Amino acid sequence: MATLVLVRHGQSSWNLENRFTGWWDVPLSDQGQREARTAGTLLRDAGLIVDQAHTSLLTRAVTTLNLALEEMGQSWVPVQRSWRLNERHYGSLTGLDKAETRDTYGEERFLEWRRSFDVPPPPMGPEHRYDVRRDPRYRHLPADVVPATECLADVIRRMLPYWYDAVAPDLLAGRTVLVAAHGNSLRALIKHLEGISDRDIAGLEIPTGVPMVYQLDSSLGITTKRELGDPDAIAAAAEAVRRQGQR
Repeated sequence: MATLVLVRHGQSSWNLENRFTGWWDVPLSDQGQREARTAGTLLRDAGLIVDQAHTSLLTRAVTTLNLALEEMGQSWVPVQRSWRLNERHYGSLTGLDKAETRDTYGEERFLEWRRSFDVPPPPMGPEHRYDVRRDPRYRHLPADVVPATECLADVIRRMLPYWYDAVAPDLLAGRTVLVAAHGNSLRALIKHLEGISDRDIAGLEIPTGVPMVYQLDSSLGITTKRELGDPDAIAAAAEAVRRQGQR
């Protein structure tokens, strides 16, 4: 059996400010750093020994992974980073306050942009202040690969090759794998793992800093799944994510 651990990064500075973040690089808030360390403590206390870790190219996920591994006493674990695990690109919504966006465009359009499976927000123009197409971390990617906007279906399409080429081989070798990523890249992965429908995935909320531990069989089918931490606190954190955009 293999073990897969998924952790959404701790609260970021823009999570704290209730802003759409996407591919823009922001740090963890003080609370986010505490969440990352708590995730590491929970994994240490559960007796998890990680063989391989994976994360995105965004600081909030990289820092979360580093802090968690430090708390586990496993900073030596090899790490692979990929843009394919980046958060969903929110297009021209990037940087906007979620509550103000909801007030401006209405509840239906806000939820469609935020949680629908296949409706992306309006694309980001090349002169947008949060355009990342000239960011040096993406300099080796073809210009048309860096998105101007994404829906969850787009995230799945660019995430799955990394799953099959990098993560799945580790698991098939019986390793314990830790993935520290983002709300939507993890929603994409969980949808694939658990066979969640296009419709039902809209209701999945992933709180920050909560380790999800999967036991997988030799075909990478799920045998068990558990979340580490206080169930009431996890439920409250998931509800807080759902309510983002409300005043």
